[in-house]
Amino acid sequence: MGSVINPPLPAPARAPLDAAAAEAALPTWDLSDLYSGPEDPRLAADLDRVEAEARAFEQRLAGRLAALPGDALAQAIADYERMWEALGRVTSFAGLLFAGDAEDAANGRFYQTTQERVTLISSHLLFFTLEINRLEDAALEAKAGASPALARWRPWLRDLRVFRPHQLSDEAEKLLHEKEVAGRSAWTRLFDETIATMRVKVGEEELTVSAALNRLSDRDRAKRQAAAAGVSAAFGDRARLFALITNTLAKDKEIEDKWRHYPRPGSYRNRSNMVEDEVVDALVSAVRASYARLSHRYYGMKAKWLGLPKLQHWDRNAPLPEEDDRLVPWPEAVERVLSSYAAFSPELASVGRRFFDKPWIDAALRPGKASGAFAHPTVPSAHPYLLLNYHGKARDVMTLAHELGHGVHQILAGGQGYLLSSTPLTLAETASVFGEMLTFRAVLDAETDPRRRRGMLAGKVEDMLNTVVRQVAFYRFETLLHDERRKGEISTERLAELWMQVQTESLGPAFEFTPDYGVYWAYIPHFVHSPFYVYAYAFGDCLVNALYGVYRDGSVPGFEGKYLDMLRAGGTKRHKELLAPFGLNAADPAFWMKGLDVISGFIDELERADG
Repeated sequence: MGSVINPPLPAPARAPLDAAAAEAALPTWDLSDLYSGPEDPRLAADLDRVEAEARAFEQRLAGRLAALPGDALAQAIADYERMWEALGRVTSFAGLLFAGDAEDAANGRFYQTTQERVTLISSHLLFFTLEINRLEDAALEAKAGASPALARWRPWLRDLRVFRPHQLSDEAEKLLHEKEVAGRSAWTRLFDETIATMRVKVGEEELTVSAALNRLSDRDRAKRQAAAAGVSAAFGDRARLFALITNTLAKDKEIEDKWRHYPRPGSYRNRSNMVEDEVVDALVSAVRASYARLSHRYYGMKAKWLGLPKLQHWDRNAPLPEEDDRLVPWPEAVERVLSSYAAFSPELASVGRRFFDKPWIDAALRPGKASGAFAHPTVPSAHPYLLLNYHGKARDVMTLAHELGHGVHQILAGGQGYLLSSTPLTLAETASVFGEMLTFRAVLDAETDPRRRRGMLAGKVEDMLNTVVRQVAFYRFETLLHDERRKGEISTERLAELWMQVQTESLGPAFEFTPDYGVYWAYIPHFVHSPFYVYAYAFGDCLVNALYGVYRDGSVPGFEGKYLDMLRAGGTKRHKELLAPFGLNAADPAFWMKGLDVISGFIDELERADG
């Protein structure tokens, strides 16, 4: 639809909904498009077949890549991709099964056994990328120049060779690869299973961690405080375990970073995200410099709205007095999101509808299920799956819009194939945050009641602060943690001090943090699963704010087509190439201020309404 902004759809009238009704008939996924179950004979056959192929691949090609002509190397990459896609299907199935119910010990055993088998098989493929990276640039370019088939793989080769200076000997690489299942992966599994089996005592109730954290946004302050006390107690009782996991993983990372000669703890993640250290530094500096005009200013207003002299940590996500806290039934959430997508791009909505027409979403609430939400791309020959914990709140609708954006992006990029479809984390948030913004804007523009509109706007500001300010604070916590871990093991007390330091800095003087908040670092899964991942959220949000501004002002003709092309590109292009058609450049420090100015503008609007 280009730069034309479709008129907003009217907000549908709805009756109040109770919690039981909101949870009724929530979808669960069907993983049979991958495999029918752990005992599916196709799964065992796939592993046996790929193991035989991988062994033959290694025997045929190891030590011989330099002599291969371009076409032969291109065919070898295609074979490598085919084997990895088969392994990716197996690991995706095992991971999703485990995420769906980590309390089931059989799922944990299957997940671990699968990881070990795949690691063993893939050890026969490890030589391939190592040997490619030993080729000189001129030799590799000569092969690609003489072979259109190999030229197709240039983006994958480009990204692979980013790690060339950090590559170890084949023997060392193989050792690290095979020890992964007994190292980082094992500690990650311990973290996941601990969280999944924990129960948080809130009053007389025993809640899952997800349900207890959800209570922190309850309208009743006493319920929020009780939930906060329960979470603090549950994680406080296990603080030594979580500190051991954190210290061990940080030390493991330090050792590998030292061997690979990464200049600082976050450098590997930046290389993986295909973004320069300096660009990340510019983002983090811009956000930290904006704390006062963003989070400090907003939470000062919120304290006044709630009639509190100071906010406690359990007040951060408290609903505002005029905020609409009626529960949204699942069918209405689906319609809100899809209609918002369709107003921007019928094609985008059409792809998104597949997730609801087919059992590709798990939104039901149940013990043992992973908390939070994610979109898993699986493999291009299958399709993504979405996991949510849908409580029926307005924020849950935005989470659905967010994860659906990931899913649509993954489908569109899937046309590039397994190796070229993967998008760096910094760009992987683009479609999700854009989809969230489309949904929010459609609902906001349709609202005519000033009080409700202010409540919606405040809710959006809070979401953006959680995405930008909170995630940059998380990044600061990780940076301080990993830097300090190099001097020795960090005590639970010191971890609490670092956590309180970054929270006080980022959230500002409106808060009076109680000591029990010092353990809340322990429930953040990104610190365990993907160190230094978190800045990607802030990167994506600021990027989308700038991108959405271009869309709204109509300054780029054919915006919809260019946007869809950007999603279809997958991992074939870097952020500079992808943003160029929109006149944007993330390497420009002023770029980040454009995104932060959008948040500040929303807060300005709230101040005007308040005044």
